[in-house]
Amino acid sequence: MNRAIIVLATIALFWPCRLQADYGVTDRGTWPKSWPRELEGLRKQSRTLEGPRVPLLHYAIPFTERESFEAAWRHILKVKSPGAPIVLKRGTTFWLDHESNAGVCIHTPPAGEAPIDDAKNVGGRWQRTIYIELIVDGDIVDLNRIPLPPDTPIIDERFKDDKSTP
Repeated sequence: MNRAIIVLATIALFWPCRLQADYGVTDRGTWPKSWPRELEGLRKQSRTLEGPRVPLLHYAIPFTERESFEAAWRHILKVKSPGAPIVLKRGTTFWLDHESNAGVCIHTPPAGEAPIDDAKNVGGRWQRTIYIELIVDGDIVDLNRIPLPPDTPIIDERFKDDKSTP
């Protein structure tokens, strides 16, 4: 009897609480149509994440073939804000649903908010720009085979022990 009362009291206590996920996920790339048309073919293999608290947008694109990544790379670079960084990571990541260890995540400000044109003015708050997180596996995404823009800060986090959620 006491157990039933405890269960009912717990249900009654938490019933009016609203549950909310940290991220909303869409199983396709919903990036703006103004981005290079060469990225259109990647929409189906991508996913869009919105969150966590401020509705920042993250477009995760896994790759399984080196040729398709290398063909897309120069077009991916076109959406990056001038002066915004490329962050290098390795291994499976939250962005690629912990299933792929090669790909890209393009981080952008919330929908409807224009990114800052010159990343020099952000004071380390990259979420106000469009920046790229590159998940490097050395085979599909091989840094020896792709150009990194000379005017771009490179943040190398491939050898950090912490692989936690952002």
